[in-house]
Amino acid sequence: MHDVVFKNVRIVDGSGAPWFYGEVAVKDGVISCVERKVEGRAVRVIDGKDLVLSPGFIDSHSHSDTCWFVDRRGESKIRQGVTTEVTGQCGASPAPMTEKRRAASVSAYTDEGVEITWSSFGEYLSALEKNGVGINVAPLVGHGALRSSAMGYEKRPPTPEEMEEMKALLREALEAGAFGFSSGLIYPPSSFADTAELVELARTMAPYGGIYETHMRDEGTGLLKSVEEAITIGREGGVPVQISHHKASGEKAWGLVKQSLAMIEEARREGVDVTCDQYPYIASATGLSAIIPAWAHEGGPTALLRRLNDPAIASKLKEEVEATQGPSDGWSKMLVTSVKTEKNRFCEGKRIPEIARIWGVPPVEAAFKLLCEEELEVGYAKFGMCEEDVKTVMAHPCVMIGSDSSCRAIDGPLSTGKPHPRAYGTFARVLGKYTREEKVLTLEQAVFKMTGFPAWRLGLWDRGLVRPGMKADLVLFDPDTIIDKATFEEPAQYAVGVEYVMVNGVMVVEGGQHTGKIAGKVLRRR
Repeated sequence: MHDVVFKNVRIVDGSGAPWFYGEVAVKDGVISCVERKVEGRAVRVIDGKDLVLSPGFIDSHSHSDTCWFVDRRGESKIRQGVTTEVTGQCGASPAPMTEKRRAASVSAYTDEGVEITWSSFGEYLSALEKNGVGINVAPLVGHGALRSSAMGYEKRPPTPEEMEEMKALLREALEAGAFGFSSGLIYPPSSFADTAELVELARTMAPYGGIYETHMRDEGTGLLKSVEEAITIGREGGVPVQISHHKASGEKAWGLVKQSLAMIEEARREGVDVTCDQYPYIASATGLSAIIPAWAHEGGPTALLRRLNDPAIASKLKEEVEATQGPSDGWSKMLVTSVKTEKNRFCEGKRIPEIARIWGVPPVEAAFKLLCEEELEVGYAKFGMCEEDVKTVMAHPCVMIGSDSSCRAIDGPLSTGKPHPRAYGTFARVLGKYTREEKVLTLEQAVFKMTGFPAWRLGLWDRGLVRPGMKADLVLFDPDTIIDKATFEEPAQYAVGVEYVMVNGVMVVEGGQHTGKIAGKVLRRR
């Protein structure tokens, strides 16, 4: 007897092939049958008339590294149909955590206030497993975590001994189950590394079959040079490359994505395995400390805070930061999404010039005041991309979908701030706005970019397709109504149109509502 049968559904199977009518049966957490009509009885039958059944969506670029320790549901993602997330992105992962890394950190706690009790990558994954996760987690190890664990936040090349320690930490993470390593080349200490350092680590990873994912050094006017570096690391390191959240930021860079995508095509013709991911918005988001020049980050967050609070050094930094805020990429495009303290909660959802007017100071002073008072814990969104570029990147066959966000919720500890709406809306937005309404993608193409494509990229051979023998991560959604509701002004709104979500054979969403069941798994690279 089957556990569940989905009948009368239009199946978009995740391969990119045209949809077909059929029925899908699930038994013991696995897809047991895919037929025009499934034979045999079932404990439960779900009539999916007028709905689409697809594999569970895979968020190929997620920052849900530690949110699970305060809320295991994964609400903002699971309600969009996301059943697997790729974490440890942009060079940042919660492990390894050596004494050198701890010494440079402002806090011994995660962003959610949970004490960091692990040291090795394997210990971190075990802590996740013991805690439980609402969505499957496929982890990467961050280059910034490797570097700071081996040599702190020093702005210099590693010594031979430090390089060997980084390699050893990388091997430990890969052997524990990491799917590869990521870099965040605008974020210290990852930004302190040269290309040769990254190539050497890639060569260390190559025998394990891991992937190199990169937030490149420049997503503005230096975009093409950055893409060239990413391709070089893949070619010389002998590893696949994933370019994170591919975009051209700033008006002077608009249109460069046509050339960058052509570079990726040429690299693939030459045998370098390069792909990208993208979120469907014209604004990016990160920590406000990213506006501070790299030299001031040497020594880590604690050292940066000291410099920001030193009048002489801060004055020099303000001059440098001010010089980067021109008429097209200025303060008016920067919106504060989160702060740490109640005192400055009023800043959330406001742009920097508005905050500056309230305080009666210039915008640069407002930005520095916020960073100091909040001990660097300030998030912001920056409106820097154009809609034409978003569509160009999305339509390219080498691009999959990733939210570049962690799980959020409209209640509980993950409901704070006004985060980028991509946390609540990425996948529904692609299916609603860009597929149904604007026809940038066909339904089959969109689902492939969210399922079969990222599953192939990671080597998740038992997920990403509706096939017998695959893990039962499934989504039943209405293609006529699925859409994002989250906005920058009011981001805490769940997407609509997703009726059922199954994670490892367990129904986690029914009738668009979370069932309270926690069924995710920590996936480890084989």
